[in-house]
Amino acid sequence: MKPTNPVYTGLPTTIFEVMSRLAIEHGSINLGQGFPDVDGPEDVRRMAAEALIAGPNQYPPMMGVPALRQAVAAANKRFYDLDVDWKTEVLVTSGATEALADIITSLIEPGDEIVLIEPLYDCYLPLVRRAGGIAKLVRVTPPHWKLDADELAAAFSDKTKAVLLNNPMNPAAKVFTREELGLIAELCVRFDAYAICDEVYEHIIFDDREHIPLMTLPGMRERTVRIGSAGKTFSLTGWKVGYVTATPRLLDPIAKAHQFTTFTTPAALQTAVAYGLAKEDAYYAGLAGDLAKKRDRLASGLARLGFGVVPCDGTYFVTADIAPLGLAASDVEVCQRMTVEAGVTAVPVSAFYDGNAPSTFVRFCFSKQDSILDSALERLATWIEKRVKAVA
Repeated sequence: MKPTNPVYTGLPTTIFEVMSRLAIEHGSINLGQGFPDVDGPEDVRRMAAEALIAGPNQYPPMMGVPALRQAVAAANKRFYDLDVDWKTEVLVTSGATEALADIITSLIEPGDEIVLIEPLYDCYLPLVRRAGGIAKLVRVTPPHWKLDADELAAAFSDKTKAVLLNNPMNPAAKVFTREELGLIAELCVRFDAYAICDEVYEHIIFDDREHIPLMTLPGMRERTVRIGSAGKTFSLTGWKVGYVTATPRLLDPIAKAHQFTTFTTPAALQTAVAYGLAKEDAYYAGLAGDLAKKRDRLASGLARLGFGVVPCDGTYFVTADIAPLGLAASDVEVCQRMTVEAGVTAVPVSAFYDGNAPSTFVRFCFSKQDSILDSALERLATWIEKRVKAVA
């Protein structure tokens, strides 16, 4: 038979699904896949339930429910002093991944070069390659995740169409500094490139750090597409409500791609998210503060067990070096062993690189109940003790 599309045909199942299946099979505590194990604010969920019952439950406007588009514009002003026209510069999508697909398919043409920073969220490369784009990869590596200015500059050229930036960064838990963002902005302006900014963890930043949207930097307002996510902001990942902010010239083709992909997102969920975005400052401070405590709980426990814990500036994730444990195995092998033998699941950081990756780092998700984190640490302690005795 004739061949199917080569980008997706034979593409391995995502590492999250692979490890989650293994976790289910072995009754493991799953700290691999990045989602909370409790639902978000009850008032937001009740708003969705009431809107669902009240209706209507037919197609909402393709661009999104006006109340949510207005709320996104207001949030841009409230948090970042960005003036956004909700009518022409905001689009609601069925999650941030759909937003990324819409943006990439509408802005990228075959042969365009796109600068991406490894480690990468797993959908980035397939979406770029399916659009015919050529990925120019720049690497940051644990434990410091330092962005090399010379390597970044070398990745840009007259063929560069866009840079795709994840900030805060999954899985690195890196929050880009103003200096780093300034370098990216200067290169975008110099080479007339767009910036596609995946900022779904914008409100999950720790230790008094500041999230700085690339869109706020000089020369970037008209060339940046900014993506936000209700799933991360309200711990409701199953809702799949995302939103895109961009100048009308860029948003128009993105909206057309959305029109022929999902067309709409459930209206009741949009209504609830609009309500949520207007929540008081205490909610946002509490979200970051509670997750920072969970980060500290897991990170300190892993350090006591002998893992080399990497600093975490934001997101749901802590990266840990397994080399100090003396397991003499790759990150992939260790994640499999931990799942089967210890009953705790993590994901190998090497899965987030396109090749030749660091091989001794694993990623744990800490957006779980404290009791779950404690149980995972207890299981790891027992497993490590057994392995040490076996070696001795």
